[in-house]
Amino acid sequence: MRQRWGASLIAVSALVAFAQQAHADAPNHLLQAVGDPDDLTLNATIRSRVETIDGQFRPADAHHDTFVSLRTDIFAEYHPDIFLIGAELRDARGYGERKNSSVSPSDVNALEPLQVYVGLSLPNMGSDGSRTQVKVGRFTLALGSERLIGSPDYSDSVNSYTGILEDWRAKSGDRVVLFWTMPSTRLPSTSEDLHDNDPHLDLASPNVQFFGADLTKTHVLKDVSVEAYLYGLAEARSTTHPNKGRHLLTYGARVFRAHTIKELDFEIEAARQSGHERATSAATDRNSLPVVAYLAHAELGYSFALPWRPRLSLHADLATGNDANKNHITRFDTLYGATRTDFGPAGLYGPLTRSNIRSLGLRLEVAPSNRVSVFVMARALQLDSLTDSFASTGVQDKMGRSGSYAGTQIEEQVRYWVIPRLIQADFGAALLMKGEFLRNAPNVADKYDTKYIFTSIQFNL
Repeated sequence: MRQRWGASLIAVSALVAFAQQAHADAPNHLLQAVGDPDDLTLNATIRSRVETIDGQFRPADAHHDTFVSLRTDIFAEYHPDIFLIGAELRDARGYGERKNSSVSPSDVNALEPLQVYVGLSLPNMGSDGSRTQVKVGRFTLALGSERLIGSPDYSDSVNSYTGILEDWRAKSGDRVVLFWTMPSTRLPSTSEDLHDNDPHLDLASPNVQFFGADLTKTHVLKDVSVEAYLYGLAEARSTTHPNKGRHLLTYGARVFRAHTIKELDFEIEAARQSGHERATSAATDRNSLPVVAYLAHAELGYSFALPWRPRLSLHADLATGNDANKNHITRFDTLYGATRTDFGPAGLYGPLTRSNIRSLGLRLEVAPSNRVSVFVMARALQLDSLTDSFASTGVQDKMGRSGSYAGTQIEEQVRYWVIPRLIQADFGAALLMKGEFLRNAPNVADKYDTKYIFTSIQFNL
């Protein structure tokens, strides 16, 4: 163990020295090393994070746990003239967690070819100054608010998709995205393989198909923008990777105004989900049920013309849960969305997701300098349905006798650029003060409040 930590310290010292030299020589030292060609994009990041949790909310996982993760990512894209050839390799490994840890494929994914694609980049298609990209192969995807399709930076591993993507962007900011894909199943998935950091290639299969369209129109009313989307998910039953056989259609819209000093900003998003799926992924469950579920988010903020550039914002969220009627499903499926922006850190933590939740939150953001940013946020948490499991905690009272108040979450994060654009440090914490539901539901294993702390350092090479 001492040798491992000693080697880690030597590696960190070497990276700091390398980054300092890179800062002195050029913004992108890697690209300069290969001659700085105009038709090549090349970058790499190395991030190490230490996180610890106490007072676990999940019924079956370790009550106390510590996890050390190391994520290495290198991305290259060769784009001569109108052609694109891109690849990204990510290596996400973890150490020190307990055998019954909550560590998942979102945290460990060793030696994964995250992106491998070819494509075209076509200028002035439809309007002057526009750019149309077409990609075929495996790629990552983030759309709109990322509540339904996201590529979160906090997670060490993210979703990839194999298929075809068309992404048109106008000079004004208007955007049209069309896609048909097979989402990857992240592997390994067993606790033993995750604990051993065993490399397993993520699996893309025609058994799961994800497709849709996303349109954004800017300046609809002065500086107000509108987004509309339609996403389809078709999932065939599988014996090797059990699933619920989801056939879902999710459609919605978002209206938003960007943050501006001395101006009110806002965001309103609503989505409806319909289709059919089974209640469980068990092979014996052959009864497909109709689905009708909803998502809503509203946010109102104001940026003050004061030192430290404070912004205060009020947030409201709703995602439906399953009601007591067993003949249909009303729990919203967040698809491939990211939760960090709205609901706090993931990793060992991550109790909140867009399923069976009602929440009101208040957030304060400040930036004491160009190198430092800080935010603090508090959220009151309730269940939408008393009989469904709350968000992603796995805590449930099928009789609905444990109340609707899940608790209050308080989180904070400080981000500091040790060397601008090259070395970034993050420090954060979250406190889940459990309410009556998270203390009294039948399968609660730990009644104490959940405390979570993390610190990370990232090198942009």
